[in-house]
Amino acid sequence: MSDVAGSAFWADKRACVTGGAGFLGGFVVEELERRGATHVFVPRHADYDLTKRDDILRMLDDARPDVVIHLAGVVGGIGANMANPGRYFYDNAMMGVQLIEECRLAGVSKFVALGTICAYPKFAPVPFREDDLWSGYPEETNAPYGLAKKMMLVQCQAYRQQYGFDGIFLLPVNLYGPRDNFDLESGHVIPAMIRKMITARDASERVTLWGDGSATREFLYVEDCARAIVLAAERYDGSEPVNLGAGWEISIKDLAGTIAKCVGYDGEIVWDTTKPNGQPRRKLDVSHAKEYFGFEAQVPFDEGIRRTAEWWEASRAGYDGRNVAHHV
Repeated sequence: MSDVAGSAFWADKRACVTGGAGFLGGFVVEELERRGATHVFVPRHADYDLTKRDDILRMLDDARPDVVIHLAGVVGGIGANMANPGRYFYDNAMMGVQLIEECRLAGVSKFVALGTICAYPKFAPVPFREDDLWSGYPEETNAPYGLAKKMMLVQCQAYRQQYGFDGIFLLPVNLYGPRDNFDLESGHVIPAMIRKMITARDASERVTLWGDGSATREFLYVEDCARAIVLAAERYDGSEPVNLGAGWEISIKDLAGTIAKCVGYDGEIVWDTTKPNGQPRRKLDVSHAKEYFGFEAQVPFDEGIRRTAEWWEASRAGYDGRNVAHHV
């Protein structure tokens, strides 16, 4: 299917992207527009609190969407998850459950729910396959967030069975790229590491990182993920969850070396082993995304890191982490 076919799909459809003002959401909106969508509604958190039913109803009345892509969530790194487990569970669960129900009642024709890699069991066999999603409890530091998001999968499957509601559930791996959240308290590993190393480089200081560096992660460039989400919205109508990833893993220690080389940091890296590593390994089986809707990652990791670091170098003078929205 070509971009022309994508344009035909979106030509007569109104799309609503919750979290469309956030990191991933901004790229999804750009991808929708690139593929021919002319009616894209982005609800801002300041205007619509999606944990509240009345705000959801008002949003749906304002947007009148045919397709809803639900990216909004309360997110953060290991530290933020450990400090806010109750909030992360409640806010994410309430957003998903109420939004899917009201979309069903409003006659939305397609609902795209974004889950999280944190939903996988702590010791799921590597690479993670969608069939293993229920084989154990998630890693404890972010289990409340992961389970709240995973409830959308249960709901979409139940609603498909009972109501014929076309809801799909996608599981993106760790994302990175320009415009990410570079706040050191709530940001994820790549932007936080880039910021720390550039700051240390300029001040001739050493860098301290959490854990022992042995954990592995898989990373997907944000523009690749946005393309995957829009392709799935166009082409996938199945009940089974689908992984979105690049299909490889890198240790946190090697990641640190890659970023240090990219930004020109040659100082000492200290590993604080009193801090948790998080899930031991993360690597996805990404075969279903290719099979079901033709998605494969395209941006090489070194290139993606270079673009991300360049964005931070150009933007950091006017950046204030306190202004980064945590509802993304």
